[in-house]
Amino acid sequence: TYMSIHTRKVRVLGYGVPSKLESLDFNVHHQGVAPSDNASEAHIPPMFKFCDMKYSDYTPCEDIERSNQFDTHMQFFRERRCPQKTELLRCLIPHPPGYRTPFPWPQSRDFAWYANVPHKKLSVLKVHQNWIKFQGDRFYFPDGGTSFQNGAKMYIEEIGELIPLAGGSIRTALDIGCGVASLGAYLFKYNILTMSFSPKDIHEAQVQFALERGVPAMIGILGTRRLPYPAMAFDMAHCSRCLIPWTDHDGLYLIEVDRVLRPGGYWILSGPPINWQSRHEGWNRTVESLNQEQRTIEDLATRLCWKKVAEKGDLAVWQKPTNHIHCIQKRRIFKVHPFCHRGNADMAWYKKMETCITPLPKVRNIEDTAGMALEKWPKRLTAVPPRIKRRTISGVTSESFNQDTKLWTKRLIYYKRFLESLTDGIYRNIMDMNAGLGSFAAALANYKVWVMNVVPADTNRNTLGIIYERGLIGTYMDWCEAFSTYPRTYDLIHADGLFSMYQD
Repeated sequence: TYMSIHTRKVRVLGYGVPSKLESLDFNVHHQGVAPSDNASEAHIPPMFKFCDMKYSDYTPCEDIERSNQFDTHMQFFRERRCPQKTELLRCLIPHPPGYRTPFPWPQSRDFAWYANVPHKKLSVLKVHQNWIKFQGDRFYFPDGGTSFQNGAKMYIEEIGELIPLAGGSIRTALDIGCGVASLGAYLFKYNILTMSFSPKDIHEAQVQFALERGVPAMIGILGTRRLPYPAMAFDMAHCSRCLIPWTDHDGLYLIEVDRVLRPGGYWILSGPPINWQSRHEGWNRTVESLNQEQRTIEDLATRLCWKKVAEKGDLAVWQKPTNHIHCIQKRRIFKVHPFCHRGNADMAWYKKMETCITPLPKVRNIEDTAGMALEKWPKRLTAVPPRIKRRTISGVTSESFNQDTKLWTKRLIYYKRFLESLTDGIYRNIMDMNAGLGSFAAALANYKVWVMNVVPADTNRNTLGIIYERGLIGTYMDWCEAFSTYPRTYDLIHADGLFSMYQD
């Protein structure tokens, strides 16, 4: 069985539903009052009461009060940490007062109702950086950012002068320390799907604003653990004044970026120390410290066998090699980081980072791409992924992949009978809780939606790498815990075989 749950005002959809759903309605239908004890009056079982309104933006595994009890070294205190069983809430999270139907896409890229995310602090803290502005009953996102002095659109155009953003070779991107995710919002124009993440810190609700805009985002941080993504996942990784200490801990964080970058993928850095010769006075840093920081980054990139392909203005770009033939040869000449010799590079759920290079799959010739080259988008979506061709996952074949793609294309036709608003931009943020090969998301590729494909960390088939090879995005998750997001951030949640998996 499979079902879809609409999370702004919960509804359930499954095979055999006899009648169409009423028009989509996100408006508030409670004020934090517990359901009636008379089930016939309330039309719902009298099981859960509503939580106190102070929990309206509760994020169980990123609770600041709990986090502040832990060591701040390497951002350990900001890492995901879930409540004990005795601390779990047994109540429904309430909407904030005045909650309204979010703007449909693409209007949501530029506007969000204040009542839905009632936090003005970010608009005050970033008033001179053009992140977000408060206008009456709504927020306006003017496409700015700390490093986007001329707007995100022009910033992306500048990146496009250095690497091929158009054309389909770059499809998946990672934005580290994303702010309100303006980069990801405007990369949609290039058919680039961006996984954006930021921690829950003094810049309240960054990820909440991003998701309210209809842009993919998660609460997350580079601390001591791997990012919850497989190896070789992203065509591009980006940091714009993301405050990551790239030169600390023997380059541990750059090593993690290397793990999740595809062979031939790009790392883009803007902000300190890039262009320090012109910017050092505004950064209130000494010339010596900035120069040393850039030299250390350059050295770390060399030790990772990356090639610097461009530095222009405030942007610098490095490229990961397409294979490790030269890198192995370099070890005899340069102080290259050692290669990892044990463990599964795709395992990333509560897994500690290591100061060793994730080895790429072996190739015969220097011109070959490790792990096999990917098709350009959109062919990438339906082409048999390299991980399947290489038979890296037991029981998954080219034939079963093609059958799965056809099956979910057929099932979506059925779903559309009940989801009439699917083409209107009202459904925007969709989650597939047990994504399998990503075929549900693939069937939705022509709609104005994006899908967070979740692969349970305890499944016996780790298919998240396949999903990324299709040009889709997702994350690992243990569904016995809370997801790293804010309440009310997904418009549709889909589950296929999830409950039976955990029951078994």
